[in-house]
Amino acid sequence: MNEKELVFAMPLTYRAHRRREVAVSSWIVLVCLLHTTPLAAQNPGFAKEPTITEYDVDPNWPQIPEQIGTKGWVSGLAVDQTDQIWFFKKGADPVQVYTPEGQFVRSWGRDMFVNPHQLRIDREGNIWVADFGQHTVRKFTPEGELLQTLGVRGEAGDDQNHFNMPTDMAITPTGDIFVADGYGNRRIVHFDREGRYIKEWGGYGSQPGKFVLPHAIVLGQQGKLFVADRNSGRIQVFDQDGNVLDVWSNLIMPWGLSITPDNELWVCGSSPHWWLRNGAYPEYKDQVFMRFSTDGRLLQMWQIPLGDIGDDKDHPDVTGLKPGEAVGVHCIATDSKGNLYVGEIYSERAQKFVPITVRPLEDESDS
Repeated sequence: MNEKELVFAMPLTYRAHRRREVAVSSWIVLVCLLHTTPLAAQNPGFAKEPTITEYDVDPNWPQIPEQIGTKGWVSGLAVDQTDQIWFFKKGADPVQVYTPEGQFVRSWGRDMFVNPHQLRIDREGNIWVADFGQHTVRKFTPEGELLQTLGVRGEAGDDQNHFNMPTDMAITPTGDIFVADGYGNRRIVHFDREGRYIKEWGGYGSQPGKFVLPHAIVLGQQGKLFVADRNSGRIQVFDQDGNVLDVWSNLIMPWGLSITPDNELWVCGSSPHWWLRNGAYPEYKDQVFMRFSTDGRLLQMWQIPLGDIGDDKDHPDVTGLKPGEAVGVHCIATDSKGNLYVGEIYSERAQKFVPITVRPLEDESDS
């Protein structure tokens, strides 16, 4: 007699007991499997390996000393070769420098600027700033010693020696300077390293090669120039002779640009929209960041919450802003570890965002 025949030859009470034993054993095996199988295997909604990079704000960055002013737009921002973060802002202490950990390094520039707009660092470590209130682009040592001035301080113009509210500058490895003469003249002006005028291109218009507002400019590693034509919602790509190579439209309202060490382009701004709607200028409806290859392929998109600063952006109430929110992302840069640094105008601060590719499974709301 086999085991099955033996079981059914037993009394009914024994057979019922045997079925209960089998059921309990099966339940124990199932519980063990659930406790030893990774959560991602239980829920097929999880990727087996990380496929998405998120960014968490560092709420303790930067650590601003009590004697350093915090009021005013952070409109320019750059990272130097030692991963120090420089930003350029309105207020009492326009140039401020911090370590990646948020420690204060130095500040300079009191009473030297009118409307700080953008800051760049050349290959030699010199600090370049665009001040649209003074109509100048200036070059300094890291300690704040003035080395060179382009434009005439306090004089607007559209000739070879004057700017009309310049917004940004890109410096080549050989020292040539490309200035985005943005708010007034809507042109790109090329100078040699000594500041001698070479050429210009642009002017107001919507066709390729013209500008509505050339707000930011950066140089790729292959020599291409990328210009954020902000109010038209496009990025235009040029060679250094001013020839149009490409136009990227309907992707983002581009406010700030930066090139990574891997020759990728980060752009910050908002999703595209008509600049004038119903008699108003709604500059920001969201806060968007995009990373592109230099041939225009979108590699990554990321958003942070739009904060609340009240109804008057020129006199913002920043007391209720939370870390990770922003109103007016204006400039962006990365360090060697992939951390993102963002300067904001209406929320009047700079923030650090740390890339996250792995999280504990118990943190996931779907678990």
